[in-house]
Amino acid sequence: MFEIDGTVDPATQAALFARVRRHTGIAMAERKWTLLQGRLRRRLQALSLASYRDYLAVLDSSADEVGRFIDLVTTNETSFFRTPRIWDYLWHGFLPAWHGSHPGATLQAWSAAASTGEEAYSLAMLCEEFREKHPDFRYRILGTDIAASVLDTGRAGHYLGRNIDGLRRQRPAMLEKYFRGVDEVYTASPTLRAAVTFRPHNLYQRLDDPTRFDLVLLRNVLIYFDEPGQETVLENVRLSMASRAVLLVGESESLNRLRTGFAYQQPLIYRNERVPA
Repeated sequence: MFEIDGTVDPATQAALFARVRRHTGIAMAERKWTLLQGRLRRRLQALSLASYRDYLAVLDSSADEVGRFIDLVTTNETSFFRTPRIWDYLWHGFLPAWHGSHPGATLQAWSAAASTGEEAYSLAMLCEEFREKHPDFRYRILGTDIAASVLDTGRAGHYLGRNIDGLRRQRPAMLEKYFRGVDEVYTASPTLRAAVTFRPHNLYQRLDDPTRFDLVLLRNVLIYFDEPGQETVLENVRLSMASRAVLLVGESESLNRLRTGFAYQQPLIYRNERVPA
């Protein structure tokens, strides 16, 4: 196997942290170097590069490598119906209230860190169940992620392993109803795939889409940014939301000390209180 010089001078280390910040907005501290080094090591081996300084030169000269770099340094951990209390709120609170106050409208929802699509399809399943009870209900879901490669899984709707095992344990009837299994690979139904659109997007930028979203799931994202970065991401998201739209965040996230246009509703749940520009 190609030998890599594991010693890294402070300037190269700082430069790689800076590239993470430039390309993703994520703020990595020095204590995260082992994590970053481990994620990049296989890429250096694949490119037959002897050092991280050599990799930095490749990164700065290749737009294609920037995409691979983003895929490597971002975390794409997700599962179906993650954090049950969120889905209980959507089923018992948000969906009935929104449907009652928006007759004839189409719910516009955004899974803003969609990864491989489990969150977006969880929401689609919930919306399909709601539509069975309210046939006039309509919805559309956008799933975005900065790591473009993971979105291919969402588009295909193919899942296996622990995420399918988790769905089988939590909601076996939904697995049976909305997925078809062949040789341990489960594929989302055409109905679900037709309801969800996936596209790459960097949350450090405003979404290039005229849609005003009624619901945004921005879960387990803010923890990767420093405070200014969190405020930038939240403002970019808010500008694509309808007035009084609902924002859902992750279990270890809070907006309470940040300067935003969101008002606290209950743990993990906020509402856009500003009229979008």
